Amino acid sequence: MSANPLTTPAWRLDDHQPSQLLADQGFVRLAPATTLADAGSSAADFGALATFWDDLPPDEHLRDGGRYRFRRHASLVLSPDGQAIAERVQRPHWQPTDYNALHGGYERWFAPVTDAALAHPTLVGLITQLGARCAQAAGRSLPFVEVHQFRIDTAGGIGRPTPEGAHRDGVDFVAVVLVDRVQVRGGETRVFQAEGPAGLRFTMTEPGTALLLDDARMIHETTPLQPEGPRGHRDTLVLTWRHDGFLDPAK
Repeated sequence: MSANPLTTPAWRLDDHQPSQLLADQGFVRLAPATTLADAGSSAADFGALATFWDDLPPDEHLRDGGRYRFRRHASLVLSPDGQAIAERVQRPHWQPTDYNALHGGYERWFAPVTDAALAHPTLVGLITQLGARCAQAAGRSLPFVEVHQFRIDTAGGIGRPTPEGAHRDGVDFVAVVLVDRVQVRGGETRVFQAEGPAGLRFTMTEPGTALLLDDARMIHETTPLQPEGPRGHRDTLVLTWRHDGFLDPAK
């Protein structure tokens, strides 16, 4: 789908020279072919990875009382060259209220990403190679990674991918990868300047489409989903990278 600008910045939605584009404008949208090439994956491999979204447990921390979000989480440290997972760290997900007014300020323990999922070559490729693009744009290493598997389900009605609204995550870079989209309407991605009025919007419809964001420069959100059938859901992989350790509460 073509971009629908909120205002008209000199932004591009193609992915020619994506690392440079990410550095120049603060975000880049990757076509599925580019995402799969980065991960060293085929469409069949990506489809096999998507099966790991079928057993996500409910998110027990939703403060709006909803039962529409299912998720798993992992914290990882990459090898010095950024090309392998060196360590898995057992820790909760935490954000300050400055970044997440709805769910910030307390430690959230989620069900862990399974060992089988973390061993899948496509997931490893996405973590390391999308991370390499972000590190190139940042001009420094980004070894501290958080992995989030999300399913937003519309069986009970409206599902909200970002119930906190337009936000930053408190990290250095963010990737949102569309894994699957079934019998839903809505889910429009919106990207805004953190310091300025400009923004644009588009809808990710093809599995493998990815959005990379410089979290210091961009704010993002995804609009609510509405059901188009009894089994509607939208599955995403969200990856975040930091240079200076994980985002944890001050000791």
